[in-house]
Amino acid sequence: MADRLGAILADGVPRVCSAAVALIAVDGRVAAAAATGELVRYADAEGNLASERPPAGQDSIFDLASISKLFTTTVLLSLAEEGRLGLDEPVATWIPGSDGRITPRRLLTHTAGLPPTRRIDLELPGADASEHMAAMLDTPITHPAGGPYLYSDVGMVMAGRIAELAGGAPLDDLVRARVTSVLGLADTGYRPGALPRIAATEWKRERQGPAPHPGASAGGCVRGEVHDETAYALGGVAGHAGLFATAGDLLAFGEALRLGGGPVLRQESVAEMLRDQGAEGAPFRHGLGVRIGDPGIVGPLTGAFGHSGFTGTSLVVDPARRLTVVLLTNAVHPVRGRDGIRELRHAVAAEASRLRDLAL
Repeated sequence: MADRLGAILADGVPRVCSAAVALIAVDGRVAAAAATGELVRYADAEGNLASERPPAGQDSIFDLASISKLFTTTVLLSLAEEGRLGLDEPVATWIPGSDGRITPRRLLTHTAGLPPTRRIDLELPGADASEHMAAMLDTPITHPAGGPYLYSDVGMVMAGRIAELAGGAPLDDLVRARVTSVLGLADTGYRPGALPRIAATEWKRERQGPAPHPGASAGGCVRGEVHDETAYALGGVAGHAGLFATAGDLLAFGEALRLGGGPVLRQESVAEMLRDQGAEGAPFRHGLGVRIGDPGIVGPLTGAFGHSGFTGTSLVVDPARRLTVVLLTNAVHPVRGRDGIRELRHAVAAEASRLRDLAL
């Protein structure tokens, strides 16, 4: 089984990405696992090969990019369970002066009317992380509040900040205390630094903003630092991006959601997370923080939920078929805009569907 999944990944390496790791679980048991490629293949944006090219393995760590949004959502829902916030309260409860039409629910469904992104690293190149966060929270609504759907990293940054204010701790501490420590996800976290198991991402001439950890590089192929420019400017921890993880850790997180949330969330919270929230204009149904039936990642697993990440990652969970599918790649290494990641995601999802049929 692993040989077939390995062949699928090998077909995309290094054409689509320099490294790829995939895990498929059927009924909670790993039915196929594969890893191929090199964690660092290129030395520059021109595609010159690096002098050292460590191989990818099952324990390799990847920048999850927007899959981080699922962890932020989980933290917010756990705080809602405790009565520390209401999903339909105005965010002005925690961030005075904010538009009264913005609520946590609208942030998690991308219907708050906030713009998709804001390059505060370019707007405020000399500012520190707190000044960058203040600017993000002051971003005005530019589209109708309440819909239609408009994917917004700005909104998820605000969601992460609300979690901090309601939870009384930094977001990385909240994710650790409420998700990763509870599930035993030892290799999942923000700002991992220069660990040898980490896959490189995009080559950047220089980086704007406060370094997320001592010794962070000012340029070159990014490795061990968040790829997303806004998250980097916020110090490496943000509601929309910043988490790193192994495929095994992400699989365990997906399985917890597939089985109803325990021990991180109540079943009713997961049910609300997976309920179609009626976000008009989206190319898929949208729950709280999760996409349902996203054609970009689910392939034949229609009705599955999950999320993708800009770096080339994806998590697909299909409760009806009892499947959890993880694909981690560094498709932005050494440059963004490479073709083929959608097809690779679909091929892995199709293999998961085949394995599930064999298990019946």
